[in-house]
Amino acid sequence: MKLTKIYSKHFLSLAGNAIIALFGIATIALLSHFLSEDDVGEWFVFLGIISICDAVRNGFLNTATIKFYGGIEPEKAAEVLGSVWYLSFAITLAILALNGLAFFTRPYFHSRESDLLLKWVGLTFLSSLPYSVMFWKLQADENYAAMIWLRLLNNGSTILVFIILIILKQLSLSTAMLYNFETNCLTSIVGIIWGQARLRTIFKRSKQSIAVIAQFGKYSLATTLSSTMLRTSDTFILRSMISPAAVAIYTLPGRLLETVELPLRSLAATGMSSMAVAFNKKDIKTVSDVFKKYSGLLTMSIIPQTIFVFLFSEHIINMLYGNKYAGTPAANIYRIFMVMCLIYPIDRFNGITLDIIHKPQLNFYKVLFMLGVNIVADIAGIMIFKSVYSVVLAGFITNVAALMFGYYNLRKYVSYSIPDILRNGYIEAKTLVVKFFKIKT
Repeated sequence: MKLTKIYSKHFLSLAGNAIIALFGIATIALLSHFLSEDDVGEWFVFLGIISICDAVRNGFLNTATIKFYGGIEPEKAAEVLGSVWYLSFAITLAILALNGLAFFTRPYFHSRESDLLLKWVGLTFLSSLPYSVMFWKLQADENYAAMIWLRLLNNGSTILVFIILIILKQLSLSTAMLYNFETNCLTSIVGIIWGQARLRTIFKRSKQSIAVIAQFGKYSLATTLSSTMLRTSDTFILRSMISPAAVAIYTLPGRLLETVELPLRSLAATGMSSMAVAFNKKDIKTVSDVFKKYSGLLTMSIIPQTIFVFLFSEHIINMLYGNKYAGTPAANIYRIFMVMCLIYPIDRFNGITLDIIHKPQLNFYKVLFMLGVNIVADIAGIMIFKSVYSVVLAGFITNVAALMFGYYNLRKYVSYSIPDILRNGYIEAKTLVVKFFKIKT
């Protein structure tokens, strides 16, 4: 059966995100087997800091690139992309300057781990600059095939190097950071040579485009940065109030949620493009239809995953991360996370839709509210119960509050209801299953 263009687009987006998910899980599995619990926890702290830095750049420019670059005439597109490059360099240099200033704090916080963070955070952020811009451009172009190749190169080379280090018995927290930086450089260089970067468009930037992107991006930046801080706040609070090993026990099950995040990111990317086109045509009904279709289908897809995890959580954790995590709260945390995932699709598309309909400030207020609730609940829970479970409970409370906030505010502009979403999701899931079995037979 010949696939339609729309399903080909979804498939390529899904495949690209699958590469990140599978290689990411494999990489963490390797590190968890061959590094100590404390070093694994410190690796997650490193990734958390990088995520916050990336949130500044991605939050400011990712959605703006998709919105203003995609589907416009070539000359204007070059102007927009050049402006994106200009702002990307400015943001990256600002983060590097902050990283340089942080070296003056070494006498007060000197340790092996803090020295590694100061050494590699800025350099890693710099190394990811070119391929970040390339990914935004390729997403706006809906060129998911090129994105797949770049992701294969980046994630594949990382895990290959880690395997070689294990064979040579050279894997450590320090060498992991070093070769993570080098594989980022490799991906960026290959992408530039391939011609995907269009770096020369920086000379076609304009003050008008820079101003428009900056005006739109400030709300998107605030939302993305707050969202990233929301995800990483648990890491930093656990490390400071319990131990790096507690970070590993809490974070490792969360990494397995890529089975949920994978289709969610893919349909969010394609759904964002579809909703942006519809909104630009003042077609609010299509915006609502896309929102209900995608979020409902994703919710239905999580139900069987949740049942499977409830039955086999211990076996999955032990197989992927080793016996050192047997008997820890990791398996139960995984189960709780999967229940929480049932509300992720609607909440995620609430945020995306608010951005698309030019209400990014509401999305920002929602995430800021979530951040405040989560931090207070985390700290209070750990102080009272002194357990990793208190952080999980805080996350559940935070996500329910976010769903209610987004539902209340988005319904002022887009017509939908949660029963509508679930009904659409059931119909879409049933249709896909029927099509699948027809193809098989």
